[in-house]
Amino acid sequence: MGKLIGEKKKGAKVKISGLSRRWFANTVSVICAMGLVCVLVVTMVFAAYYYTNLESDMRRRAEETASFFTDYLNQNYNDYYQSCITYTRTFEDRNSLELQFINAEGQLVVSSYGHWAGKAPTTSDISDAFVTKDIESYVGADPATGERIIAVSSPMVYSGGEVIGVLRYVTSTEALDRQILTIGLCAAGAFLVILGAVLFSGRYFIRSIVVPVEQITQKAKRIASGSYGVQIQTRYNDEIGELANTVNELSVKLNQNEKMQTDFISSLSHELRTPLTAITGWSETLLSDPDLDDQTRRGMKIIHRETHRLTEMVVELLDFTRIQDGRFTLNVELSDIRGEFEDTVYMYGSRLAQEGITLELTEDDEEIPEIPCDPKRMRQVFLNILDNAAKHGGEGKRIEAAIRLEDEEVVIRIRDYGPGIPADELPLVKRKFYKGSSKVRGTGIGLAVCDEIVELHGGTLTLENAPGGGTVVTVRLPVSQ
Repeated sequence: MGKLIGEKKKGAKVKISGLSRRWFANTVSVICAMGLVCVLVVTMVFAAYYYTNLESDMRRRAEETASFFTDYLNQNYNDYYQSCITYTRTFEDRNSLELQFINAEGQLVVSSYGHWAGKAPTTSDISDAFVTKDIESYVGADPATGERIIAVSSPMVYSGGEVIGVLRYVTSTEALDRQILTIGLCAAGAFLVILGAVLFSGRYFIRSIVVPVEQITQKAKRIASGSYGVQIQTRYNDEIGELANTVNELSVKLNQNEKMQTDFISSLSHELRTPLTAITGWSETLLSDPDLDDQTRRGMKIIHRETHRLTEMVVELLDFTRIQDGRFTLNVELSDIRGEFEDTVYMYGSRLAQEGITLELTEDDEEIPEIPCDPKRMRQVFLNILDNAAKHGGEGKRIEAAIRLEDEEVVIRIRDYGPGIPADELPLVKRKFYKGSSKVRGTGIGLAVCDEIVELHGGTLTLENAPGGGTVVTVRLPVSQ
């Protein structure tokens, strides 16, 4: 109570929280999409730039070369073709460009790569140049080889307006494509570096939010489970710090209220014990008088019974306050747990018989060793569970009890045949002051006290609905501690 909790244990791992997932989905995914678009745009822009420049340069060359041959076109065909061959043989850029001359029949007349008369290429730039009588270009795969190329064809127009051939420049785009790919990869690499920086800085930022939020959540859960007074230590002077301070203030106030409640219950319980003891004593004294008439005796029995019930409630409240402030202790000794359980069942069975409820003890010949426990407190647990079974499941008129040894544990099961517990209330029935939808009178702390006693013995107490109806309470106690 009231102790400060550090921000985080050294070396603890931070799990991927909902905030991290949302940040990753909303921010990183958008950055990745934008980065991919940017990489594609940069690559396409450079590709368009390089392809356009290369095509423009080839068109310029084709236009200049066609102008150079204008004088020869006014001569006869033989002089023209001989000029083409001579020019092609002396073509200086043959390492990067191929120069071709194609006649009007579509035959390759000469090529700077050494190809002579033969079938000309079939790309669209050649046929288009014949038709439009203008320079045409082609970008794509070579139909013959499948290699990507750029080709520019310029028509050779005779003096009468007749197109007698085509001058064609063609080059492979392999080197250009490699250069564009390199630019794309560099752009992608730059994006990955930027993304890495964003992830690193974003992860630091998200951790600065997620870590304190996780701490606040954990402490809030502890406060919700009853650890009032727990404090959160935070270094942040922002909304996170304000939230932590609010939770700390809430925890302090809950702790104060819990202490006031516990002190009040403890004081009230002690104050009630004295008059209840007097009432019980005088009711027993008056009941021992043989001269009481029947109506008075009946009334005194009711007073005695209700006083006994109130005394049990006061004892539960006192035990509860001792548990709350840490004064609850056990007197542990080696005990015959089977004997304690069977004695309790037989004693309580006679009481239930008066109410028309049958309490059956399942006999088991297996030997159960003595175990270290507080026999008085374990009797209290058994009586409370049996009493709950009678109160909440008594309409079934039958309760079954059994004790046996299972896997180095002593297991006690008590089942009633009542309506059972609603599924949504099962996880809550052991909470202090919780009564759920039950209309049975009581403080709602009996099971909470029993659960604490069993836990102090190193065991467990569980409740579940039994097949066919009713509730099963199971107590498991270790044979040795």
